[in-house]
Amino acid sequence: MQDKAYDKFVARFLSRIQNLKVGPGIEADTKMGPLAHKRRVPALASFVDDANQRGAKMLAGGHKIGDKGNFFEPTVIEEPPEDSKIMNDEPFGPILGVKRFKTLDEAIEKANSLPFGLAAYAFTSSTRNATKIGDGLESGMVTINHLGFALAEVPFGGVKDSGFGSEGGSETFDGYLVTKFVTQKG
Repeated sequence: MQDKAYDKFVARFLSRIQNLKVGPGIEADTKMGPLAHKRRVPALASFVDDANQRGAKMLAGGHKIGDKGNFFEPTVIEEPPEDSKIMNDEPFGPILGVKRFKTLDEAIEKANSLPFGLAAYAFTSSTRNATKIGDGLESGMVTINHLGFALAEVPFGGVKDSGFGSEGGSETFDGYLVTKFVTQKG
């Protein structure tokens, strides 16, 4: 988070996640369901343990919920060190590491230094910054000022170590096609 917006954004984010109902998807008021598999629970706990051992601050969550199902609290880790798991691995769960940055170029450079590029999320009130973020991030998907992706008519996929190609939208068929340009003279 940029220095000027950090405190306000984190406070608003925390107030939103603290009111999220985590539970079975069949319950009408549930906003976040279970993790995809039981092995994700200890995997997410390892991100939390690593951050705690490295001196990061837990602003919210960090624990499994209940004894049934694969539920994990929405978790926010403040100022995790650069070499921590949350800053270098994909958690595939409700864990967010928040750090301050001075310039947008600095944030984009850090994001692009990772070997992953599935999804990126950014929040800004600047159209100029939104364009720079969309153009500059090495990610298969980028959302700005919202959290939605999964529509059948849009491509879904990552780059770098986060995948090859896309599914959804007309891009689904690219893997099945062979594009060929042939020219001949005489």
